[in-house]
Amino acid sequence: MANKLTGKQMAFCRAMASGTMTQSAAYREAYDADNMASASVRVEASRLLALPSITLMVETLRAGIEASIQAQGLSDRDRVLEKLRTWIDDASPTDSNKLRAAELLGKSVGLFKEVTETVSIDRDADIVASELERRLESLLVTSQEQDSEQVIPSETDSLH
Repeated sequence: MANKLTGKQMAFCRAMASGTMTQSAAYREAYDADNMASASVRVEASRLLALPSITLMVETLRAGIEASIQAQGLSDRDRVLEKLRTWIDDASPTDSNKLRAAELLGKSVGLFKEVTETVSIDRDADIVASELERRLESLLVTSQEQDSEQVIPSETDSLH
């Protein structure tokens, strides 16, 4: 596949695969377009990108870049986890780093995720309304009972 492309076409493919350039900018990067009008550059870049061999090469290069990024991310993650495990094993029992390493390691594997359970029960609006009325009435009765217990005048107060 690479043998079918010229050096300039390959440069265009690399510029497009980088994801940092527009088609026109990639074309200008790969080809001598100083004397070309912007519209001409756009047309030529579009024609070039429409070629199946160019499109395939750009996709192949992008896939390679993505795979490299993922491999680097996994490598970094593995290094961090390895270091945390070492600190857990090698730190003295009173070392705060040991506790922090264990905490970070636990977080990395989702050990400390908050679990919130929600219960969803489909109920008719009338049932919910009657339930609310019943609870409000219960609260009102409790509140009235507490008020009457606090304001019971003594018999001696009523004589004076």
